[in-house]
Amino acid sequence: MPVDRTTSTSLASMKQRGERIVCLTCYDAAFCRVLEGSGVDVLLVGDSLGMVLQGHATTVPVTLDHMVYHSQCVSRVSERALVIADMPFMSYASPERALAAAERLMGEGGAVMVKLEGAAIETVRLLTRYGAPVCAHLGLLPQSVHQLGGYRYQGKDDAGAAVIRADALALQDAGASILVLECVPAELAAALSAELLIPVIGIGAGNRCDGQVLVLHDMLGLTAGRPPRFSRNFMDTGGSVSDAIAAYVAAVRSGAFPGPEHTLF
Repeated sequence: MPVDRTTSTSLASMKQRGERIVCLTCYDAAFCRVLEGSGVDVLLVGDSLGMVLQGHATTVPVTLDHMVYHSQCVSRVSERALVIADMPFMSYASPERALAAAERLMGEGGAVMVKLEGAAIETVRLLTRYGAPVCAHLGLLPQSVHQLGGYRYQGKDDAGAAVIRADALALQDAGASILVLECVPAELAAALSAELLIPVIGIGAGNRCDGQVLVLHDMLGLTAGRPPRFSRNFMDTGGSVSDAIAAYVAAVRSGAFPGPEHTLF
């Protein structure tokens, strides 16, 4: 029997019904099968692969060729989840480059949506005009870590929060289908989740977003060094990788994750 595909429309319906959306990063076919089997709704082929797979200190060295390859690995076996591919550093520095990058990520890579960081309003408008669905990303922007001076929470004061809110509304108006909010205060994320019509996926943004995303290797305890405060090692109670992913799915669905200990502001 055919399996219903998760789409941007079905995610919007989940938001309206108050059902939490579960997202994880995914970079290969093997994990794609495990994540889909555990009920993950959205697979993000993230440029975080530069850190967890390639050993870089940031996502900046990841190339478009890398992203196309890993998108192929995931999309080739995906049967149910919505597959989103990150647009890597500088691949959307101009609208023309963004169109070319989206063409490769969706045409060659098989992704059904692309994700970009920051308030690239006109680029989002152009991509959606030509049929490329967009996931926007505000708050902490990993590709801008050198400009930001490190991995720092954003929107902590009234002025910063107002900028994020204005950008979020503008991105929705430009046609973005989903918004990721990373490392922003929980109250700001909750307010935007209530105000926006599109689903808001949080990471380090409290537990009142429409859904949650984590880096797969973080939630499996595989990341070297100290894990992010907003993450949790779901392998810490034992069991298999599949058990840990199923536990993450259940915790997000119920609202148990993230808890207060995973929220800084």
